[in-house]
Amino acid sequence: MPRRQQPTARQERLGAELRKLREAAGLKGREAAALLGTDSGQISQIEAGTAGVSEERVRRLAAHYSCTDGELIDALVAMATDRTRGWWEEYRDHLPTPFLDLPELEHHASYRWDVDFLHVPGLLQTPDYARALFAFVNPEFPASDVDRWVEHRMKRRTIIERPDPVPYATVIHEAALRIRVGDRTATRAQLTRILEQSEVEHITVRVIPFDLDGFGGAGSAMVYAGGLVPQLDTLVRDSPNGPVFVNAEAQLSRYRTLFHKVEALSLEPVRSRDFIHRLTKEL
Repeated sequence: MPRRQQPTARQERLGAELRKLREAAGLKGREAAALLGTDSGQISQIEAGTAGVSEERVRRLAAHYSCTDGELIDALVAMATDRTRGWWEEYRDHLPTPFLDLPELEHHASYRWDVDFLHVPGLLQTPDYARALFAFVNPEFPASDVDRWVEHRMKRRTIIERPDPVPYATVIHEAALRIRVGDRTATRAQLTRILEQSEVEHITVRVIPFDLDGFGGAGSAMVYAGGLVPQLDTLVRDSPNGPVFVNAEAQLSRYRTLFHKVEALSLEPVRSRDFIHRLTKEL
């Protein structure tokens, strides 16, 4: 099997999880290699995501590592044997790699949580809102590039619009709803879009109003994607160079708790819809 020059975040995550299991078992790379009848270089490549690994080898490694978590092992096998080439592949020569890894992560997610303070969450954005946002942040981009970014963002909505949608919950601060990224008409259309989506069974929208007592913030916007098992959850944070994927269990636990705290403080869904409806009528 040829070595990958640029593994995806999902492939790197599989390797990282196998490394965690090996280290928990107290084995060196060369010892794991001997158990498979290969060399330490092959183990290093597997753990870096630059080399694939078969179902048989995943299960053999898990057995040698004394891993008895059957659900985790099955989830790792699913990652190792997945051959999905999704719609995001058509953007491989046009967008930075992290922006391809994000829709792949979303495609395989078991659920998705968002918290946003300054912008409407990407999965709920209208084309006009997204275009105004990209054009403002990247004024040097030609119109054709902006169109490509908008198209990519709209295709990401597939996960909440497909026949087997991903359960989606988002908490949006009033600031994000009031900031006019586009003009008044575009803002009204954006709020209407959020209202429409909030009525969909698998989508939950909550609002944090300005006059809420006891809300200290959450640091920055947050995207949280559930894995097949909790150990494979992923937190996504923004950076100047694009999304950053966080997989450390301590961080995942912290942000799971933080999301539920923010969610508990926010308006419940019906009151949130009423709140957004009032903002729409103000425009």
